Amino acid sequence: MTYRCLVADDTLIDRDLLIKHLSRIDNIAVVAVCKDGHEAAKVLANEEIDILFSDIDMPFLSGMGLVKSLKYPPAVVFITSHAEYAVEGFNLDVIDFVVKPLSFERFFKAVNKAIEYVELRKSLNGSHPVKQELPTTGKLPQAEYFFIKETNGITKIRYDEVLYIESLGDYSQLFTQTGKHITLVSLKNMEKQLPDHLFKRIHKQYMVNLQHIVTITNNEVQLSDKQTIPISSVCRQEVIDLVVNNKVLSRSAG
Repeated sequence: MTYRCLVADDTLIDRDLLIKHLSRIDNIAVVAVCKDGHEAAKVLANEEIDILFSDIDMPFLSGMGLVKSLKYPPAVVFITSHAEYAVEGFNLDVIDFVVKPLSFERFFKAVNKAIEYVELRKSLNGSHPVKQELPTTGKLPQAEYFFIKETNGITKIRYDEVLYIESLGDYSQLFTQTGKHITLVSLKNMEKQLPDHLFKRIHKQYMVNLQHIVTITNNEVQLSDKQTIPISSVCRQEVIDLVVNNKVLSRSAG
């Protein structure tokens, strides 16, 4: 399958680099290249676009403004020099946020994540999803498990089996000890519903099961399955307080 893409960036050099990177990926077709968000909005109104690669700081209509204006946005990957926009960007349920200068390796990862999202959206809801999220008021029942809706039905998952959860825009991907599951519940709503004494959002894209953390470094945590997950500097001390403090063996026994 070929995925139809739109590139929006007001800087010629950055547009050319994006197009060059996209030309190296076989199943990607660049439908349009735009210099600002207003121009991109016109294309999106008339063309079926699977993935939007957009700068944020553009004249006339910013990347943020563009995405907010769309009733049914495609998979969105923000590519920008301004890392401080990351939190606001992920609040819009974008698929990825890539900071310039843009390396092909990092960009290729973002493209694959967007493609995975497009395929998931089509399998669950067709071209335009209607969200079917769990209630966002209150926590899930105090049990040892919860249920999620997947493409093939409803799946029961034990809390202690979950290693971590990754954001896929308005979907989430749960990684467990036995496999992975994708559901139409955003990470933001996962955070509201899962028990906060077990699960902690440690990065704009990731939530982890605190019980599975075995190592904490300056910028990542290692889980019991050896997987490493990035941790933000803001969350690091809080995670240490929750997981480590009062459990560290001291030099003296008192």
